[in-house]
Amino acid sequence: MTGILFVGGPIWTGNGSAEALAVVGGRIAAVGDRGAALDALADARFDVVDLGGRALIPGLHDAHVHPVSGALERLRCDLSHLHDRAQYLAAIRDYADRHPGREWVTGGGWSMSAFPGGLPHRDDLDAVVAGRPVFLPNRDHHSAWVNGAALQRAGITDTTADPPSGRIERDHDGRATGVLHEAAMDLVTPLLPDDTAEDYEQALREAQRYLFSLGITGWQDAIVGAYAGSRDQFGTYLAADRGGWLKARVTGALWWERDRGAEQIAELAEKRGQATGRFRATAVKIMQDGVAENFTAAMLDPYLGGHGCGTSNVDPAELRQHVAALDAAGFGVHFHAIGDRAVRECLDAVQASGRTRRHHIAHLQVVHPDDVPRFGALGVTANIQALWATHHEQNDTLCVPFFGPERAGWQYPFGAIARTGGRLAAGSDWPVTTPDPWQAIHVAVHRTEPAGSAESGWPTAHVPMLPEQALSLVQALQAYTSGSCFVSGVDDVTGTLTAGLAADLVVLDRDPFADGTPLYDVRADLVFVDGEPVHERET
Repeated sequence: MTGILFVGGPIWTGNGSAEALAVVGGRIAAVGDRGAALDALADARFDVVDLGGRALIPGLHDAHVHPVSGALERLRCDLSHLHDRAQYLAAIRDYADRHPGREWVTGGGWSMSAFPGGLPHRDDLDAVVAGRPVFLPNRDHHSAWVNGAALQRAGITDTTADPPSGRIERDHDGRATGVLHEAAMDLVTPLLPDDTAEDYEQALREAQRYLFSLGITGWQDAIVGAYAGSRDQFGTYLAADRGGWLKARVTGALWWERDRGAEQIAELAEKRGQATGRFRATAVKIMQDGVAENFTAAMLDPYLGGHGCGTSNVDPAELRQHVAALDAAGFGVHFHAIGDRAVRECLDAVQASGRTRRHHIAHLQVVHPDDVPRFGALGVTANIQALWATHHEQNDTLCVPFFGPERAGWQYPFGAIARTGGRLAAGSDWPVTTPDPWQAIHVAVHRTEPAGSAESGWPTAHVPMLPEQALSLVQALQAYTSGSCFVSGVDDVTGTLTAGLAADLVVLDRDPFADGTPLYDVRADLVFVDGEPVHERET
């Protein structure tokens, strides 16, 4: 059997460095200095990959991502690469004109910072698409922008009551503006055209190709279930695995329906039993609150300006019961928590559960200082989306003024969690933001906007945001490798370059540890899964 020998560049194993790494039969056969690696495998034949000074690292693992949704938006009315109202409206008009036969205009990816007060208006959509309904979630998928035709089809009027855990945005005259927050989106989503199995297969294929190109060899899909107009992609993953074309290692976080209770645990366990091979379903996603920009993130104290304290989607007492039951059933819980009250409610629930599973809390925008050391003490992993931890327009104009200075200083405390013994995992939340891990790693290390990003022109974008919360490059990389593999339950397979583990590897285009390296510009040249190439960058 012919193996692969990597030499000629720095090798970061996840725990240290090495000179050479040998792969045989899809697994790491030896790693260390070149002589020892070859001596251990004296009878093997190798194809030699000369790194030429480039770095070799473990395959990256995205611990919080929505690949099917992200790819669907790339394939539809994609606004994620645009930055202002005029660009959005031009793109929406163009898409509608190019697809006259589509009953609805769908896609999404708009940013709240592009509009005064973070809120677009249905009148703008009516001016570019009047005859067909439009439904466009924003980048964080906690709000949607719809036109008058969509409101009419859904029966939403100026006097329609807000649903539980949702809000219909209204202007000063009480008129529904066409912005629907959280569960209010569900007044429209049942009317959307059904995505087909073929649509989802195409999206997952595109997502896998795109993520491989970034050096991401596995991920945790943060919502596997029907949510905000998206159908359940569970069957898509099963078909991909059984069809042999799912090459990435995927853990699905099965969606916890917030209007139901413990009776759904048996259903979740049944689904878990169907998922084998490349696709596992060992986590459950509980979205405990919303987002700060629309005042649905759950806060211990009220937002400034009379906007209340946000929303806990699951009653805290019931949350403790559900987490204990899920823990007993063998599930790790993947919590969404943005506000300090939601974070505390999730930590309290884990503390009451017995703490035996791989529970993790994603996002962590505001964490009360008293709760920071609880991550390490309880064994709860902080699932960080580091790209958000900068001074950018959306945060500085739509969040900080309503937090006040004290709470603004509690944002994204990654460094403090690590210093107090907490484990870190890392993810992108794509399509909320780019899945490029090196953009996020740059922010984790520097707490500034990457050069050339959509937000890099903001006046304070290059002023570090709470620099004491920065991570070292090693910590950031460990979050994107071993930490993320841990919460996905694949750390016995991959996550470090260790003899015996699968050869999930990335050859970078440079050494990220070299002084002065612009981390945001690092690229993946070669990507391997089980020792087989899945991506080669065109040069």
